[in-house]
Amino acid sequence: MASIHLQGLAKQFGSVVAVNNLNLELAEGELIAFLGPSGCGKTTTLRMIAGFEAADAGRILLGGRDVTSLPPEQRDTGMVFQNYALFPHLTVHENVAFGLKMRKRPKREIKERVIAILNKVQLTDLGHRYPRQLSGGQQQRTALARALVINPTVLLLDEPLANLDAKLREEMRFYIRQLQQEVSITTIYVTHDQAEALVLADRIAVMRSGILQQIGTPEEIYARPRNAWVAGFVGLTNLIPGVLQERANGAVVVETAVGQIQSTASDNLPAGAKVLLSVRPESLQLSHAKEVSTATSEVTGTAPGFAQNRLSGTVSHRAYLGNLVDYRVEVTPELLLRVQSAPTPAYEVGECVTVSFAPDRAWLVQAEGGADDDDDSTAHHDH
Repeated sequence: MASIHLQGLAKQFGSVVAVNNLNLELAEGELIAFLGPSGCGKTTTLRMIAGFEAADAGRILLGGRDVTSLPPEQRDTGMVFQNYALFPHLTVHENVAFGLKMRKRPKREIKERVIAILNKVQLTDLGHRYPRQLSGGQQQRTALARALVINPTVLLLDEPLANLDAKLREEMRFYIRQLQQEVSITTIYVTHDQAEALVLADRIAVMRSGILQQIGTPEEIYARPRNAWVAGFVGLTNLIPGVLQERANGAVVVETAVGQIQSTASDNLPAGAKVLLSVRPESLQLSHAKEVSTATSEVTGTAPGFAQNRLSGTVSHRAYLGNLVDYRVEVTPELLLRVQSAPTPAYEVGECVTVSFAPDRAWLVQAEGGADDDDDSTAHHDH
């Protein structure tokens, strides 16, 4: 187990800056997910840590040891590739033993360690099979065993679930997390799948165009995104533009095209700043317009939803997804809100509804350099 320090790490391919001045620290035993679209630099960063790409600038420290200029075999890392890279002519046992043989370990030790790791990844009875005789999940566990059997101080995973079907991918997320915690190994997990990152990681490093956008726990990344791009990339969100007016009693008042909206966001933005309010679909509450008008007309009545932030709209689309219903509510021709709620009560297309949300569910981000920027990171491929 080792800590990882990346200091000013940079890599360029021709005119394309793949990684730009990346600074990052991982504690021993921590699992960090590098999350971002294709071309954001996450795989390039992983390959520099492994030693398969040379850094143009910066330093890589594993357990306090500078490995920046060392070849891969001297870095004490184990890596699982997206395509697993298993040797087709070798059995599962021989694939797993390969790294130990290259290190010239004694035959008895190799046999004992291979048997132990195959037992840990639940492949004890499949050691005699060849990769072509394995399912996708079994191949993936073989690749994990091969990376772990050498007892590396760092485990590097490059989109290891990308080739599995959806149900197996979901199962393997929990399997990898449990295994990582059992062996207590410092791990970097590269993915473009937000759900994978949220399920697996202690912390998530969100990357875009070679630049680290934000690093934090899954809860921090999801509930308190640093900018509009992160808010839109990690999960679903509604972005409502406005101008910050004032702060009072811990709340922020934002003037928008649909009226004033309150937020309890703690960002230290000045009055007059152009902002975007990020509100997740599940944070919005729907109610029938008639219910609201009836309740608010009664002196002692309490209107459904949240009194501070309430908008009127019309249901324009409705999609039943089993455990929830996904609505599109048109507040104005320019503002279409996405709302996800329980199947009951139901709201029909064309129905007038009220959308409400609590101030603490409206997270404030600065508008400049946010959601309206063109994201050209998908024009390049991770190297």
